[in-house]
Amino acid sequence: MHAPWFGEFMGTLVLILLGNGVVAGVLLKKSKAENSGWMVITTGWAIAVMCGVFTAIACGSPGAHLNPAVTLGVAIQSGDYSHIVPFVTAQLLGAMAGATLVWLHYLPHWKETPDTGAKLATFCTSPAIRALPMNCLSEGIATFALVFVVFAIFSKHVSATGPATGLGPYLVASLVWGIGLSLGGPTGYAVNPARDLGPRIAHAILPIAGKGHSGWDYAAVPIVAPLVGGALAGLLARVLAL
Repeated sequence: MHAPWFGEFMGTLVLILLGNGVVAGVLLKKSKAENSGWMVITTGWAIAVMCGVFTAIACGSPGAHLNPAVTLGVAIQSGDYSHIVPFVTAQLLGAMAGATLVWLHYLPHWKETPDTGAKLATFCTSPAIRALPMNCLSEGIATFALVFVVFAIFSKHVSATGPATGLGPYLVASLVWGIGLSLGGPTGYAVNPARDLGPRIAHAILPIAGKGHSGWDYAAVPIVAPLVGGALAGLLARVLAL
């Protein structure tokens, strides 16, 4: 089972288990973490990314993409598109599995939480102000920042002057933390189509107590905009030969 596909699956599962788990802890009623706030969510997501990257590497995916926008950016930067379909499939399934585990972990809390929007937010993103063109721009900018800075962290220019390669998972986690704090406010910073779509599908099919709609009228934004942002970052990295 030690293979790139399995690594992407397991890494994304851990990413969502811990990332959506911290959102559930903050938003669901009678959780000991209830109302602990945005700093807790952004910190939890940063640690989730670090743990997901380590898991993916250990299980056979040294690139540890965990994100279709990263996979697309890497493909454009390298010219090798062979990993797109298998990696995106693994990422999507891993995200669904991770979201299902979050649902099970917090099982008694769903019926205690009357706010259907809060329940949905533990699975996927929605904008603070619904303005789809601006929501797309926000997601595109944040994902461009994510993917381009990841290229920078692992570029030959950086690795030749310091220990960035060995510290990679920690540096990427810090990057995600910074994006959450700086750019996450408008849309909840999906910056990852699998992170949003996989749990949204899980929300739609799981028997969650008192759940509302799954927000499909917004779902295209955190899918399309991050892919565009990731593609532009990959193109710029290719031009700059990072």
